[in-house]
Amino acid sequence: MALSKDIAGAVPAPPDVQPSLPPYWAEAKDELMRRDRIMNKLIPQFGDMHLRGHPDPFTTLARSIVGQQVTVKAAEAAWAKLRVLCPKMTPSQVIKVGAELSGCGLSKRKTEYILDLADHFKAKRVHADQWSQMDDEAVIAELVRIRGITRWTAEMFLIFNLLRPNVLPLDDPGLIQGISQNYFSGEPVSRSDAREVAANWEPWRTVATWYLWRSLDPVPV
Repeated sequence: MALSKDIAGAVPAPPDVQPSLPPYWAEAKDELMRRDRIMNKLIPQFGDMHLRGHPDPFTTLARSIVGQQVTVKAAEAAWAKLRVLCPKMTPSQVIKVGAELSGCGLSKRKTEYILDLADHFKAKRVHADQWSQMDDEAVIAELVRIRGITRWTAEMFLIFNLLRPNVLPLDDPGLIQGISQNYFSGEPVSRSDAREVAANWEPWRTVATWYLWRSLDPVPV
């Protein structure tokens, strides 16, 4: 499963906020195809497709919590219900709805996580306005202090909100499966194996990861 679906969401952003091509994308594609024989075969299969993020930090993080440890189908269904309940998807609106979030198909724990996230944003206990200037590890360190935000969730945020070019989410099953199928003929892959393969992708590990997701699920949501 390409886990990009767990972040991008079932409800697309309006056309006026759809992100454009990340500024590094063309250069990254060229370099990856030149360096890596697998990427040289894989990247051209997807034409002009590219990473599309979500511009709102709170929505991106809330969507990632909804998508944790469930199937894409279940996550999409829960997210669609949540967006009906909270159409503006602001921290204040989520807090006002409160425990009703559980009616969207969320577990009690996920409901608590999303409410805690909303409280962090409303009380300005996170520095969302500074994240674009902070390095990757500094953003991760701040995010994982929020309940329900794991390193994987923070790395997905770096990819899909901040559009960081060099993220390698080693806890992502889609990345590991993509490396296994494309580089190891389906054989099991360790984190060490993944790091070794990914060393050839720097500083464009996000881009390579995205194409491996596409190799498993060609159409991103």
